Amino acid sequence: MATRKTTKKSELTQAGEHLSTAAREVGTAVTHKIEAFGDAVSAGMKRARKNVEKQRDEAKAKVGKLVKMAEAQVKKAQAQLKKASTSAQKSVAAAEKKLESTRRSTGKQIAALQTSAERKAKALQKAVAKEAAALKKAAGMKLKAAAPKKAAAKAPVAKKAAAKKAAVKAAVKAPAAKKAAPKKMAAPAKKLAKPAAKKAAK
Repeated sequence: MATRKTTKKSELTQAGEHLSTAAREVGTAVTHKIEAFGDAVSAGMKRARKNVEKQRDEAKAKVGKLVKMAEAQVKKAQAQLKKASTSAQKSVAAAEKKLESTRRSTGKQIAALQTSAERKAKALQKAVAKEAAALKKAAGMKLKAAAPKKAAAKAPVAKKAAAKKAAVKAAVKAPAAKKAAPKKMAAPAKKLAKPAAKKAAK
């Protein structure tokens, strides 16, 4: 009986030991699996982190390149703007200088034209005054010349009138002389009357 109990106890003990061993092995296996899963997860996390870091670095590199390109473009634009501003300032200065030169030249031309116009006006006034004086003088001379002509025109009329009067007187005196003087004396009286009429006509 005692032997049987001892045997039973030993079987139970052995079974317990087997169970304990199996539990330990299961625990160890589970632990190994958990560790392996943890290692796998950790490795995945590391890979993911590396990928993320790589993408981050690539993104940083791209952003850096873009920033450098933008800075280069900004510098280029600033240089072009500065160059354009300098060129515009030069153009404005040249235009102002040209405008000032044109103003001076125009002012000189206007002054010269004004002086020339004043000279021409004065010369024209002098010429008009001279022409007026000449016309006035010529008109005076014509008036003076016209007066003697009128007098000369009146003189022949007076002479003719005087000649007519002398002829009439001679004609009146001739019959009286014919009556008083003999016939011989009539002819000399006519001869004398003719020269007297001619003188009166002259």
